[in-house]
Amino acid sequence: MRILEGKRDAYALLVDEYKRAIFNLAYRMTGGHEDARDLAQETFIRAYINLKKFRTDKRFFSWLYTIALNIIKNHLKQKKHFKATAEKSSAEAQPGTAENPETGLLQDEMTLKLQSALQALTLEQRALIILRFYDRLSFDEIAEISRLSASAVKMRVYRALERLRVFMEKE
Repeated sequence: MRILEGKRDAYALLVDEYKRAIFNLAYRMTGGHEDARDLAQETFIRAYINLKKFRTDKRFFSWLYTIALNIIKNHLKQKKHFKATAEKSSAEAQPGTAENPETGLLQDEMTLKLQSALQALTLEQRALIILRFYDRLSFDEIAEISRLSASAVKMRVYRALERLRVFMEKE
């Protein structure tokens, strides 16, 4: 990696490549745009400061996601606002883009229910669901990020999906 050779401009390219993914992860975990921006920025700052700790035999993406998840989890633990973020995300939800207004309203309603259900999960479960289904990572990639075995990731994702199903049925 050029950045490890002291090429600072190379880091800007990495930020451009991953900023959207990190922001989306932070937004889905917190439910707030402002928090997501701050947490994404903190992720890239912390990654830059700790570049010397990056192991070149690992994928940068996995390493960066691990940093982001740790920052986000710490943020959520400090603020202790798991329930409040569901309300906040409901207020910030964007209207549907469907041509039929009724269909758009139904999509908006489902999106809000899903966001609320995600906020009801534990931090770990929420992170695993986001990584698997929103970011479309493989179980092996998630295992590398979460430092769990692939089979443990599969089981925890299954359990999280089951909790989501139960919550969605209650709604």
